[in-house]
Amino acid sequence: MNPVLEVSGLSQDFGGLRALSDLDLRVNAHEIVALIGPNGAGKTTFFNCVTGIYTPTEGKMCLHDAEGGKTLLNGKKPHHITALGMARTFQNIRLFGNMTVLENVMVGRHCRTHAGIWGALMRDKASRREEQDSIDRSYALLEDLHLQDLWNDLACNLSYGAQRRLEIARALATEPRMLLLDEPAAGMNPQETNELEALVRNIRDTWQISILLIEHDMSMVMSLSDRIYVMEYGSCIATGTPAEVRSNPRVIKAYLGESDA
Repeated sequence: MNPVLEVSGLSQDFGGLRALSDLDLRVNAHEIVALIGPNGAGKTTFFNCVTGIYTPTEGKMCLHDAEGGKTLLNGKKPHHITALGMARTFQNIRLFGNMTVLENVMVGRHCRTHAGIWGALMRDKASRREEQDSIDRSYALLEDLHLQDLWNDLACNLSYGAQRRLEIARALATEPRMLLLDEPAAGMNPQETNELEALVRNIRDTWQISILLIEHDMSMVMSLSDRIYVMEYGSCIATGTPAEVRSNPRVIKAYLGESDA
């Protein structure tokens, strides 16, 4: 299969602490891949490296485009990586609470618009047309994620589950080829988790994008993922299909804390 994200030999040091150690990971086109492991295993650190928030100590990170070309992500700023086609959500929701639902999604369109300060001030025909296109595309995303009735509400007034969906809508507004979801089911009740699982599948199938998610809900991970990477203490200890990972002794030991005796 054609890769979308390829990471090789990734290591991240913070002073004398090695948070990631020689990590290899690959996500292919239209795959849903899960990254799991105990708290402190380095999962969010990995996300922060590939999205440009951290500069890794060692290793290479490449994003492939639809034509087969690849771009080295090392050293690129987060907004440049977003423009290349990688978007993410965060473990702690980061919406603009005092902006409307529609405005939050429109923020995600920024990397796909071209009007500069002069165009915004002069409100010429091209700028007005681009702004209307941004509104239309953003509203269509709200419809896809069943948020259209809330378009004019402040983001801070939404329910927790709706805020999670809004953050995903904003990420999709960047037109990503690769979507990273950091614990999207955290804090959700079972019904919301089931709805989220269906939503993630629909996003993959509708937008034909690849998804890499960090998640602690193992029921969701096992039913949703095509492949799983398991981390412990910054290293990958297992990878494979859900069935292979579920029966792997090293994974069982990492999660249950079994002794070697």
